[in-house]
Amino acid sequence: MDTSLLTTQNMKNLKNEKSHVLIALFPGQGQINPCLHFSKQLINLGIGVTLTTSLSAFSKIKKLPNIEGLSFAPFSDGYDGKFQLSSVDDFHMFYSSVKSRGSKFIFNLIQSNAKNGTPFSHVIYTIIMEWVGLVAKKINIPSTLFWIQPATVFDIYYYRFTDYSDYFKNCDAKDKIIELPGLPPLSPIDFPSFVFDDMESSNWAVKSIKRQIEMLSSEENPRVLVNTLDALEFDALRILKHVTMVGIGPSIPSTFLDDNTFRADMIEISSKNYIDWLNSKDKGSVIYIAFGSYSEISSQLMEEIGHGLLKCGRPFLWVIREGQDGDKMEDKLSCKDKLEKQGKIVSWCSQVEVLKHPSVGCFLTHCGWNSTLESIASKVPIVACPLWNDQVCNAKLIQDVWKNGVRVNVSEGGVVERDEFNRCITIVMGDGEEGEELRRNVKKWSDLAKEAMKENGTSSVNLKAFANEILLGYNEY
Repeated sequence: MDTSLLTTQNMKNLKNEKSHVLIALFPGQGQINPCLHFSKQLINLGIGVTLTTSLSAFSKIKKLPNIEGLSFAPFSDGYDGKFQLSSVDDFHMFYSSVKSRGSKFIFNLIQSNAKNGTPFSHVIYTIIMEWVGLVAKKINIPSTLFWIQPATVFDIYYYRFTDYSDYFKNCDAKDKIIELPGLPPLSPIDFPSFVFDDMESSNWAVKSIKRQIEMLSSEENPRVLVNTLDALEFDALRILKHVTMVGIGPSIPSTFLDDNTFRADMIEISSKNYIDWLNSKDKGSVIYIAFGSYSEISSQLMEEIGHGLLKCGRPFLWVIREGQDGDKMEDKLSCKDKLEKQGKIVSWCSQVEVLKHPSVGCFLTHCGWNSTLESIASKVPIVACPLWNDQVCNAKLIQDVWKNGVRVNVSEGGVVERDEFNRCITIVMGDGEEGEELRRNVKKWSDLAKEAMKENGTSSVNLKAFANEILLGYNEY
């Protein structure tokens, strides 16, 4: 059988009992959306999907999608949506509970499905879920990592925990440049937060990533699915000799990739208030500020952002989530009254509605990978204000590699000051040469992202090839 000629429709027609995949994800908000979209992609290729994670994640989903071929298998993590984060130790306890309870549940789920005649042919799991791969190996089922961060970040971790570990020692000097194969020159402030941690005292996330790299290093020709596209990270996807990385992204809601700028049927009734406000603003005039679903920013950073917005004088839509106790965090702003005359503060909004709205001219973001991809797809330039983890590396790529945004500089005191926010916003929103170049690059990357996800685009072709060979087993014909 010539699998190179398989179309999407042919794959649907050839669906068989072998094509049932279990996707296991960590119960974090940043993992839910890419995995839901990835599940839809697999279903469109004729592959049944069961999505499993803990009840803490399911509690964050307002409405589970009703899609033929997609089922859900939640398990209790002992917290079930009531976890309260007050320290790193608390998160370690949460992770340990997810791991111990999830391991038993997934083991039993795989065994049960096999007995019931609906066996899983493959297991796919996400970052910091390497233990799922071990469970699959124990039952002799093949598994694959779905890396939901940039390929560049994976490469950095791979180098860190294999042949280039010495490069990461004694890197305290901010002006030191580290050059790694296939990657742009990086200084210590460009690396994910964890790479300089001492392994003896490092936290659970670092150890999980290290175990993941060790697992892949022990396998023969392992493959990693990556939520990126070839055009965005061509070298980063190909530089590692021992790992085959497959760009299948951007795994974001398809509305972001729609050629229409904004449609009335995208509006949710609950969001009419801020949509009406956006409708009243000029094209490209609004600054959108959001720091993700669970990133907490300090009162000091909020204050500097607020005064930076006042200095630039432009309208803005700022998402400030409620505190854990339901407190309105914006009430702590000394300049709240002035801000509310200039812009709008909300506790939640639909990011797709906002980024696709023609009045939005830039996105001040923490540079989480989902938000970065959504901004790229929506043609919105970025003011990058990373907080930790992969976000700092994403900000480096945004400013210096893709050149679709400007990264804020941190002062000697470790704070991003109001004048710096004003400077970056002015560049991104301005009519000067730098602002014009940013907007040209934004359009270029947006067009490439949309092309990649089309029927014959690179990401679609990559995923079909992976599905043909690994998930559907057409190479056996």
